[in-house]
Amino acid sequence: MTSNPTIARRGFLASSLAGAGALTIPGRSLAQACESELVINPLIFQRADPWVTRDGEGRYLFTASVPEYDRIILRRSDTLAGLSRAAEITLWHRPVSGRMGGHIWAPEIHQIGGRWCVYFAAGDADEVFRIRTYALACEGEDPMDDRWSVLGQLQAPWDSFCLDATSFQHRGTDYLCWAQHEPGIETNSNLYLAPLATPLTFAAPPLRLTVPTLDWEIQGYKVNEGPALLKHGDKLFLTYSASATDERYAVGMLTAHRDADLMDLASWAKSPVPVMTSAPDRCVFGPGHNSFTTDECGRDVMVFHARGYADIEGDPLYDPNRHTRVQHVRYDDQGIPVFNPPAGAGPLRYPSDV
Repeated sequence: MTSNPTIARRGFLASSLAGAGALTIPGRSLAQACESELVINPLIFQRADPWVTRDGEGRYLFTASVPEYDRIILRRSDTLAGLSRAAEITLWHRPVSGRMGGHIWAPEIHQIGGRWCVYFAAGDADEVFRIRTYALACEGEDPMDDRWSVLGQLQAPWDSFCLDATSFQHRGTDYLCWAQHEPGIETNSNLYLAPLATPLTFAAPPLRLTVPTLDWEIQGYKVNEGPALLKHGDKLFLTYSASATDERYAVGMLTAHRDADLMDLASWAKSPVPVMTSAPDRCVFGPGHNSFTTDECGRDVMVFHARGYADIEGDPLYDPNRHTRVQHVRYDDQGIPVFNPPAGAGPLRYPSDV
């Protein structure tokens, strides 16, 4: 693993907190907060494209891309903070040759039809960037202890670059949202949405949700990827990431009403500006590819990756220091989520309006 001064700072911070006795956060004390542990950012080092969900017992499940791009990992913890030190297991390792033997990217764990599934993107051993979307399925009820096997390849509309599949349920229907290159459109990837018939097939033709056309979406690459759904009040918010994976990486957002037809493009409104961007004053660069969960109080939490520096040697894809961070989701007086500025290093603060 690449050494990083942030790790040393975190160790110093943790030891300082341990010896500080009762820690008081402005406006709250730990005794007043629901969390049993203080969350410290970065939460998990060298884990990009983080996905966090909670199981039926309220425990946190975490998976993400590893710097080697060679396997799918999983952690479980009773607390959000505990994910930082939770034991990490390997659910699946890429084969040494053939299909799925290339880059392994952006796993997400979901329960679909009562069964645990992991969506992930994989290249081939002899063509690592021939990225397609696949799924694993758990053969039992315990994702940490039971066996996992390859379920198959997503039956996407085209045999093309395809990644970042996420699933959500709304009004009794399971949906899949993913990123894919559509032949005939000069972009790297657009976002698509479809109801699921099975974890790998669709119940209706996909909807093209968004194409990267805005200036901030086409920096380095023309990319819309990494979708994640957040429900709040009477609205649905679908965040996504855009541009190259360096400090230009940023988060956008689509909004729909809860009662709208999600398969009607007119139901979705796209923000013309990014909703999360780099914050040099906080040493947060290239925030994105997020997921959403709740803390132990039931408050909405955004999980995302970012680097602590802007200068990268070589291809940013192979810089290992995209670290997992978390922050509470704030809402404005109209119920719209506010993600900027992204959380810097240190203890997670509690916004007064969460």
